[in-house]
Amino acid sequence: MSIAKLIATWFGLGLIPVAPGTWGSLGGLAVAWVLVLKAGWPPWSLAVLAVAMTAPGLWAADRTANEAGKKDPGIVVVDEVLGQWLTLAAMSAAAPVRQWVLAFALFRIFDIWKPFPVRKLESLAGGTGIVADDLGAGVYGALVLFLASQFGLV
Repeated sequence: MSIAKLIATWFGLGLIPVAPGTWGSLGGLAVAWVLVLKAGWPPWSLAVLAVAMTAPGLWAADRTANEAGKKDPGIVVVDEVLGQWLTLAAMSAAAPVRQWVLAFALFRIFDIWKPFPVRKLESLAGGTGIVADDLGAGVYGALVLFLASQFGLV
């Protein structure tokens, strides 16, 4: 497997035939869990990681889409990983499990729903269109998670 496909499929999770986007989000959540709970990273650092991984993610998504001959092949899930990290970045320090679950659910809802202007981002060319809408969904998820925590709802 090429490096591009390895990154784009998030180490093969995108190759799972049922709900690859959900598997990609869970893969992002698993990495975040290790970094935050085991390595002691603050949750906000996941946003920095998402930004740092955006360029390789764009490249890998573009390359894999071209190889597959599709605009946005389902096997590309690095976009879900990056968007999930953005949502998780809004968690409070020492976030309880319910914040992790809510962050996962919020990202998946916004990724599937694609409220304005997230849906428009899909129309961007190549890997940019594949990744940008999930980054937008991640921002929406982060905003809702942040507000929910500020109002004591989670």
